[in-house]
Amino acid sequence: MELRNYETVFILTPVLSDTQMKDTVEKFRKVLTDNGAEIVNEENWGLRKLAYTIDHKNTGFYQLFEFKGPTNIINSLEIEFKRDERIMRFLTVALDKHAVEYNIKRKKGEFRKSAEKQEEKV
Repeated sequence: MELRNYETVFILTPVLSDTQMKDTVEKFRKVLTDNGAEIVNEENWGLRKLAYTIDHKNTGFYQLFEFKGPTNIINSLEIEFKRDERIMRFLTVALDKHAVEYNIKRKKGEFRKSAEKQEEKV
């Protein structure tokens, strides 16, 4: 079975407690691993202001998962996103080799180092 690289970002409703938020993230981590995915990276971006109001809410908790998985995993994941009323929005994209390389460099902090070097020169 072919494994592909994916990245999914979902926004949780801001009315959740810290425990409820962690439980929800754990639920989706389990959906991925139970369906044969290997989580490569995950990031909690925290509470952020939304670009536009969703269900009378101006903020939401952002969570990112980067994973390798079979192609049929996306249907299972997105059905679970749609069923869960704690999820306000989600987006899943397939990553090509350039996006995977970019993410590896970003995780290593290579982009921050170049910004710091430029600041030192000024």
